[in-house]
Amino acid sequence: MPEGKRALREAFRRLEQEIPERGARALRSLRHPDARLIRIPIALLCIVGGIFSFLPVLGIWMLPLGLLLIAQDVPFLRKPIARFTIWGMSKWVALRLWITGEGGRPSGPQHRTPAAEP
Repeated sequence: MPEGKRALREAFRRLEQEIPERGARALRSLRHPDARLIRIPIALLCIVGGIFSFLPVLGIWMLPLGLLLIAQDVPFLRKPIARFTIWGMSKWVALRLWITGEGGRPSGPQHRTPAAEP
């Protein structure tokens, strides 16, 4: 299996683990090869909706979802979109764990505070 396809599968797998089961089922059905006639228009609508994310109801979350769906059918987009999705999901999980208090600090620059002298 080509590396881009493998990376895209991994990106979809990680995304499906983070979203509710109902959304994961819908995403799996859109990934099916027979769903191409539905997947491409939905992907394009998500991309356009992501561009106009300043409007109510539409959100920036639509842009990566649309790109991920369109990458299923455009081979040269598979690897970069998959890498971006995996990176974004790891940042999202780290932030969610940090907010809920289940994890340590989110990855990034570590700042030290000087110790107080007695």
